[in-house]
Amino acid sequence: MEKIKIKQMSLEEAKKLGIDNWGRWSCGVSKFDWEYDETETCYIFEGEVIVTTPIETVTINEGMLVTFPKGLKCTWDVKRPINKAYTFEPVV
Repeated sequence: MEKIKIKQMSLEEAKKLGIDNWGRWSCGVSKFDWEYDETETCYIFEGEVIVTTPIETVTINEGMLVTFPKGLKCTWDVKRPINKAYTFEPVV
């Protein structure tokens, strides 16, 4: 099973990846199970979430570029409301 990939990234760097053309999603404080049908890459504008998978637990905050692998099953525990841009297209 693949791990979640996380990279600290400035907003300026993320804009060079085209995040202004990605979808947007936000979520309040909550806890829920999720499964990724496709590989998703997202950029976190604000918030904090703890994502738990069968093999790891990661804390994700603003200023992070995150890639969730296809087939990943996890639990999202949103500690501070999340605001993110996301894409299912490959990101270099």
